[in-house]
Amino acid sequence: MAKHNTYFFSEDARAQADFYVQALGGEIQAVMTNGQLPDAAEGTKDKVIHLSMVAAGVNFCLADAVFGPVSPGSAISQCLTFAAEAEARDAFEKLSEGGTVSQPLEPAFWGALFGQLEDKFGVQWMITTEAQECQTPA
Repeated sequence: MAKHNTYFFSEDARAQADFYVQALGGEIQAVMTNGQLPDAAEGTKDKVIHLSMVAAGVNFCLADAVFGPVSPGSAISQCLTFAAEAEARDAFEKLSEGGTVSQPLEPAFWGALFGQLEDKFGVQWMITTEAQECQTPA
C-alpha cells in the first residue's frame, strides 16, 4: 500500500506555502534549506529543498526549483472536496486571488458545487462539495 503526497516545485516555495496556509487554513510544519546541507553553495543557501505543510487538512510538500524554471502543466489538478458549502466558497475565493477562474463555483448536475481555477502559482485546482443525495419522486 502506498501513500500519496503532492509535491510542488516552485519559484518561491515559502511564498507559495504561505499563500496556501492563508487561503485554506493550516500550518507549515517544517522547512529545510540548502544552507543546512554540507558544502552548500553561497548563492543557494536560502533555497528551500523541502517544506512540509498541512492546508485544508491535507499534507503537501514544496521545494524551490533550483535546476531550472517551473513549467506548470495542465494534466494534473488538485481536487479539494469540502463538507460545507461555506468552506468550499471561501477556499475557491482565496485560491483564485491573482489567478484565473476557468469555471465558477456553482451547482453541478450531480448535486454538488463545483468550480475550477488556476492559482497565481500556475497550479490547477478543482473545488467541490460533497454531493447531496438525490431526491426521487414518490
